[in-house]
Amino acid sequence: MNEQVCITVLIENSVNARGLKAEHGLAFHIEISGRRLLFDTGQTALLLENAASLGLPLGDLCAVVLSHGHYDHTGGLTAVRGAAPQVRLFLHPAALLPKFSGNTDGSARSVGMNEASVQTVREAAEAAVWTTKPTEVLDGIFVTGEIPRRNSFEDTGGRFFLDEACTQPDPLLDDQALFFDTRDGLVVLLGCAHAGVVNTLEYIQYITGGRPIHAILGGLHLRVAGPERIERTIEAFQRWHIQRIAPAHCTGVSAVARLRTAFPEKCFSCAVGTRMVFQ
Repeated sequence: MNEQVCITVLIENSVNARGLKAEHGLAFHIEISGRRLLFDTGQTALLLENAASLGLPLGDLCAVVLSHGHYDHTGGLTAVRGAAPQVRLFLHPAALLPKFSGNTDGSARSVGMNEASVQTVREAAEAAVWTTKPTEVLDGIFVTGEIPRRNSFEDTGGRFFLDEACTQPDPLLDDQALFFDTRDGLVVLLGCAHAGVVNTLEYIQYITGGRPIHAILGGLHLRVAGPERIERTIEAFQRWHIQRIAPAHCTGVSAVARLRTAFPEKCFSCAVGTRMVFQ
């Protein structure tokens, strides 16, 4: 890819400038050759406010890609489609399933898409692209679709279920990543990496014929990971010689600290307002 790709963080758990607001969630704005898309939409309509503060128009968006069906990545979808009714939606069918997180006391809370977001997808059926396999979103911008789970040290990163009684584990087959190639190698955007970040990167390398991985941005969902998983993840990053790492959202304080120690010159902020340019 010869075109310049500009990525701006619209939603994340932290901010890096005055006039911007944070919330638990994630949303990336991506621009290439004058065309714009979103990867995730955060928890609420807050991304519209942050986009306006950053001078990023959303009315001409071409596409919205949903990394998975959790509320903190899909909650702003209705507001986004209201601002840009022409957008195409790229998501896995399992993103629409009920989703719950089990608490230690045996109770559960709903963590799936809210009713408004589900209804927005259903009303936009003609504009929905169901991404079970690798799919091109825009020229040179791809989404993985389902990611094979090959590493035993990785799991979904929590107690996730398809029912409130917590009897049906949610494999989160809807988890997917966005990626594109540059002169320096692949750039990968992750929502939460519930499929496992190493699983995800291995699969992307497989479908791209072994292209090097230059940068990863987004949630790694290592906040409840034990030391072994974190160390094996770091070993994989070192093996791939990843040059830019921007952990965000659900990565976890301990994991971020360990990543910054292991990669002091390669870790970068991924707070709201962060902009990165690739070519």
